[in-house]
Amino acid sequence: MTDATEGARARVEMKLEIVVIPVSDVDRAKQFYANLGWRLDADFAAGDWRVIQFTPAGSPSSVIFGKNVTAAAPGSAQGLYLVVPDIEAARNDLLGRGIKVSEAFHGGGDVHTGSDEPYLFGRLRVSGRDPERGSYQSFASFSDPDGNGWLLQEITARLPGRVDTVGTTFNSSTELASALRRAAAAHGEHEKRNGGQHDANWPDWYAEYIVNEQAGKPLPS
Repeated sequence: MTDATEGARARVEMKLEIVVIPVSDVDRAKQFYANLGWRLDADFAAGDWRVIQFTPAGSPSSVIFGKNVTAAAPGSAQGLYLVVPDIEAARNDLLGRGIKVSEAFHGGGDVHTGSDEPYLFGRLRVSGRDPERGSYQSFASFSDPDGNGWLLQEITARLPGRVDTVGTTFNSSTELASALRRAAAAHGEHEKRNGGQHDANWPDWYAEYIVNEQAGKPLPS
């Protein structure tokens, strides 16, 4: 099938719905994920089977765990990503909930081909958030009681092609507020470049900035 033929076909949506987390103690895991502030969607049991579903705040996808849900070893789920608009705000929220979470870090240094914990995408983990606040560049990590590993990743602007440009959506008021703060800071620089004059059309500038940022398009100058 040619690319042209594939492009002409109607796209069938396939939305990621569930990630299975292997745990050893169901009630302990339930308490942990509830402490994260995630929404409890289900807790069903029948005979020797039980399944619990949680959904992270603002996420379209959920996690499930339980008894006789998976044969995977407890703690074997690693590299589970949670996208956040502000890495430090996300860390502080988890710390306030009593969750042990790492300091923020970013990738740097020499390329490394091993899989040791101190490395990230083949690069040495460097303490602190990315100094240039680059999107996709700042991280923090935490684990559940079984050792299933989660990574927080700060994303403020998507790469081109990663977001449907037909509409701009935000999953929470916090996410929208973060976008507005970034637009405000960028607009302040825009006004400085224009002699410090007040821009009466700032709502249009903000709107263009936020939509383009989310869609990975060039930002207004």
